[in-house]
Amino acid sequence: MTWINGNNSYSFAKNVEDSNIEVELLTYGGDNMPNSNRRFMKEKEAKKFLSEFREIMNLDSPKLLTLKPPIELAKINDEEIFFVGGKPIFARLHKRFFPTLESHDFLTSMPKATVNMGAVPFICNGADVMAPGIVRFEGIFNEEDLVLVIDELHRKSIAITVALYNVENAKTLKRGKILKNLHYIGDRLWKAIKQLS
Repeated sequence: MTWINGNNSYSFAKNVEDSNIEVELLTYGGDNMPNSNRRFMKEKEAKKFLSEFREIMNLDSPKLLTLKPPIELAKINDEEIFFVGGKPIFARLHKRFFPTLESHDFLTSMPKATVNMGAVPFICNGADVMAPGIVRFEGIFNEEDLVLVIDELHRKSIAITVALYNVENAKTLKRGKILKNLHYIGDRLWKAIKQLS
């Protein structure tokens, strides 16, 4: 079955296995579209993923406990995007799980770093977050925890980062990198999510 939408063509294959219908996106073509495989995870695989994600993420969110299969998995090069209820909620890059910038319910539960508007263009171009650009921290985090970066003016989520220090040490630093940029507005993963959603 092929579906054509503008310059993009989508090819689907249907497989019936154990009375479950599995739909796999075999090709996702287009001028600027990355190659992607998208499929529904089997229930056992999805439950295992959710269990691992809850443990790894350490997010204090009741919404995380209510997530249930079916879950779609889209693989694009070395990136994986997990869709729950058709929404791109999580991603995995280099074996690291994190919520996408589209998973608003989970972002509210994360510790945050607010940055001044002068830092925003650099962060949205892939730069790590430096001490001088940080206005304040919200919440508690340790080294290696995920921290959401928001802009000072609009309080919009602009990046998911990894803490290089715990929050107490980070507050004392006046220069140097504080947060390592993992996923930001305009990156390859963000563009892929926009095109797949």
